[in-house]
Amino acid sequence: MRILIADDDYTARVLLRNLLESHCGWRVCDEAIDGLEAVEKTKRLAPDLVILDLRMPGMNGFQAAREISRTNPHTPMLLITVQELSRSHLDVARSVGFSGAVNKDRGREILEAAEAVLNREQFFHWERSTRIA
Repeated sequence: MRILIADDDYTARVLLRNLLESHCGWRVCDEAIDGLEAVEKTKRLAPDLVILDLRMPGMNGFQAAREISRTNPHTPMLLITVQELSRSHLDVARSVGFSGAVNKDRGREILEAAEAVLNREQFFHWERSTRIA
């Protein structure tokens, strides 16, 4: 599986690359430092998964996802953020085309979310953490 990472923080991209490439069969095909670059690279590279940070300069993750959904409607996307995910974040994420959203500080959950999204499933952290057993 070929994955594109978009995050303006170099350290976050390196950590995310290492985490994702620890999964057998996954490789990061490229990185983007903002949403505009992510849109361009998605068009050019046609990755199997695009992971977008919410807060990026120029074009944020929501804006980039909206554009990617318009030009590459079948490309699965995962939102990552350092912000606490709220119900409104998830509503917007869904409306712009994300199949999942998770906090950056949840390494194992990022892998679970990426796998779910690649399998055309939904994975939204807030909903999982607030379910009543």
